[in-house]
Amino acid sequence: MKIWVASEDVADGLSGLPGLDIAVYDGREPVPDGIGEVEVWVPPLVPVKDIPGLLPRMTSLRLIQTVTAGVDPYLPHLPAGVTLCNARGVHDAGTAEWAVGAMIAALRDFPAFASAQTRGAWTWHYTGVLADSTVLIVGYGSIGEALERRLSGFEVEIVRVARNARPGVHGQDELPELLPGADVVVLLVPATADTAGMVDARFLARMKDGALLVNAARGSVVDTDALLAEVQKERLRAALDVTAPEPLPSDHPLWTAPGVFITPHVAGSTPASLRRTRKLICDQIARYISGEPLENIITGHY
Repeated sequence: MKIWVASEDVADGLSGLPGLDIAVYDGREPVPDGIGEVEVWVPPLVPVKDIPGLLPRMTSLRLIQTVTAGVDPYLPHLPAGVTLCNARGVHDAGTAEWAVGAMIAALRDFPAFASAQTRGAWTWHYTGVLADSTVLIVGYGSIGEALERRLSGFEVEIVRVARNARPGVHGQDELPELLPGADVVVLLVPATADTAGMVDARFLARMKDGALLVNAARGSVVDTDALLAEVQKERLRAALDVTAPEPLPSDHPLWTAPGVFITPHVAGSTPASLRRTRKLICDQIARYISGEPLENIITGHY
């Protein structure tokens, strides 16, 4: 069975499984020979170019196992008969940890203090604080659960929102009523047609003055111009691990907008994520070889 993986590390992890013809394709090199024989593809973290053109050439493909929770680059172009699985769970710890760190950094003015340090300036002032805040988690799945566990000691109130309501979790249609009460709004929704641009001018206008928007989802979820208008007025603040466009051009006004803290899509880029990704892929391919049910199969829109 021919399988493409994105790194030597994953290839090494799979080397003990029988009957595999493993090739490493990270998307940066020319497409390897034998594309029509590939049965399983584990794409790299950064999507390869021209996925719509690549997938039809993979005529033997039966399984795509992503290393990300998001599958938006593949789902619209998935050939008939191909199973798509995501890496739900492997980035929970890193992303949740980033979200907590970003909240604290933004609320306690760490970026400004770091800048002052480079100037040798003692810029004493009061800051915000996470304690006693209401944190609204939009997109309450496995990462949202991991975030709530990490926030349990910070004396905050958690409000949970998912696409559909369930016990203890509000439905997405309730957001207009929930947003005005939140001090921090954390975005963890997947990138889908339904979530594209969901954080628009109306969404932002419902957030309370001084509230913090934390985006650990995808840049496409937020209307960048609408967010820029709010932060430039200094009515809202933002901590962003993802942006639209991405990478953010060096001359983009978001870089210098007041109250904006930006990291370059690093929330899930941790050793813990790498270890858990390798284990997930090895376990999943072993299940595929033995004919056992696969995990994290994507059905419907997501």
